[in-house]
Amino acid sequence: MKVVVTGAAGYIGASTVELLLGDGHQVIGIDSLMHGGQSLIHLADHERLHFVKADVRDADAVRPWLQGADAVVHLAAIVGDPACRMDPDHTRAVNYDASVNLHAWAVEAGIQRFIFASTCSNYGKMEGDGFVNEDSPLRPVSLYAETKVAFEKYLFAHSTTETTAVVLRFSTVYGHSPRTRFDLTVNEFTKDIAMGRTLEIFGEQFWRPYCHVRDLARAVHAGLTYDLGSLTADVFNVGDTSENYTKKMIVEAILDRFPGASVSYVPKNEDPRDYRVNFDKIRDLMGFRITRTVPQGVEEIARLIEFGLIEDTEDQQFYNIPPPSYDEKPAREDRGPARRVARARQRRRVS
Repeated sequence: MKVVVTGAAGYIGASTVELLLGDGHQVIGIDSLMHGGQSLIHLADHERLHFVKADVRDADAVRPWLQGADAVVHLAAIVGDPACRMDPDHTRAVNYDASVNLHAWAVEAGIQRFIFASTCSNYGKMEGDGFVNEDSPLRPVSLYAETKVAFEKYLFAHSTTETTAVVLRFSTVYGHSPRTRFDLTVNEFTKDIAMGRTLEIFGEQFWRPYCHVRDLARAVHAGLTYDLGSLTADVFNVGDTSENYTKKMIVEAILDRFPGASVSYVPKNEDPRDYRVNFDKIRDLMGFRITRTVPQGVEEIARLIEFGLIEDTEDQQFYNIPPPSYDEKPAREDRGPARRVARARQRRRVS
């Protein structure tokens, strides 16, 4: 199968490219290299990989490579709430407008399967203490999720029997990939504790589902050949129901690995995102099973740090937004990854 992968050098993209090549597919990787191309260096001489440095919005650069392809895996996006907030117009142009155009080009080229990377954050805040599933209402509370929901709706309205679509709502991702990130909850918390820093947690009681980056890549692989039957499009949550965690549960898993680490909790009673997700559909229909759990991901990141395999964990390549300078002091209300990086850097400077 000939597969076009947008965002090929990204956190999930690089793992997906590795998996597809390992399974014998021909891959056309497209990426603007916003975060560099180090993740694909080890594959540069692979005979079944062709890489195109291009912005997904560039029709002249992208459209020719869709000809003769069997599938498109669309991963390219401005990812995460902090990165999307930095330039909302740019985010809409990349996450929605470019996606609409890419799908139109795929239909024009006769692509048989279009896979779209969406997110479980589309669910926003759940009602009650149960689990949401693919039929639950979508309540996006961020620009990132809004663009994902909008393009999901577009796909369901414009997919055809000739170009079918599989929407994958990814859990919050963690783990090591050829382009590792340290601005994600499990990776960031583990990294900070492994480096001896004090961890400050806001809203420890709120729920999210988590899934290893390589398992997300496996879901993409499964979606390429999944038989939709009479449907032209379908949607699947990607993860495992047992892998829903609160922040406190994640910290406890890390403390099992690092007993005695310094952690403090700051009360926060409101969070627009709080959801537990059911993953029975992808298990029952695709036969998808995860291969890694959060505690295993903690061990993976801990060993990266302890072995000294990453020299500077604050390097820009590991973040989707610029890490603040030592002297930058974000507002107290901003409790996202940028603020935690700033605080960690300030603590390291003092110590």
